[in-house]
Amino acid sequence: MKKVDFRTALPNFITITGLCLGLNSIKLAFEGEFEKSIIFITIAAILDALDGRIARLIKGTSQFGAELDSLTDFVNFGVCPSLIVYFWLLNQLSFYGWIACLIFIVACCLRLARFNLDVEKKEKANSWTINFFSGVPSPAAAGLILMPMIITFSNFSINHSNDIYFVLFLMLFVSFLMVSKIPTYAVKKIKISKNLFILTALALVLLFSMLFYKTFETLAVVGLIYFISIPISFLHYVNLKKRNIN
Repeated sequence: MKKVDFRTALPNFITITGLCLGLNSIKLAFEGEFEKSIIFITIAAILDALDGRIARLIKGTSQFGAELDSLTDFVNFGVCPSLIVYFWLLNQLSFYGWIACLIFIVACCLRLARFNLDVEKKEKANSWTINFFSGVPSPAAAGLILMPMIITFSNFSINHSNDIYFVLFLMLFVSFLMVSKIPTYAVKKIKISKNLFILTALALVLLFSMLFYKTFETLAVVGLIYFISIPISFLHYVNLKKRNIN
């Protein structure tokens, strides 16, 4: 009987745990526990950021793990957030609200399929473009469409954050950002130097502390920062492209 390799099993276990959290977030949203459902999705996103790094750290990467991670991303950041938003507000629009959810789910599927192909091409080319995604990644897209909910549950008072037509427009706009070729920063690919490691570790400790103390306010700020980073990453990409062409 073939023994299970702990190095490959651990990252896959983390990925499956994240999948279970995502599926449970749908159940919570169906029961009206929207705050808890967002927390579950947030934890799933954290696990998604960790599983790949842990796999590379312990040299436990595998083709099976890569496929499992991609399928989990589709469920957690495509199906789950769209259903949460539908149960929260878009169900009031009936047919049109459901169509918007379907568009987001299909866009996520197409984005992940293209991402898998782009990764293979960039790794073979060993290009500077590996530091950028083509379009908004699915975890970030999930966070963006959940922003109106997050703001509603936070202490921030922003008008129209729970306006049904604004949420509908946001769902469609983020769907476009996913399938677009707008370059965005690939946070997972960022390599940290030894000199910056301590500062990065302290920043992460501060971030997780704030998430524990002021969950929705912290998520709202992180979402805003990411949204602002989109045009910045585009300009950065254009500037690097000009340098490499010249």
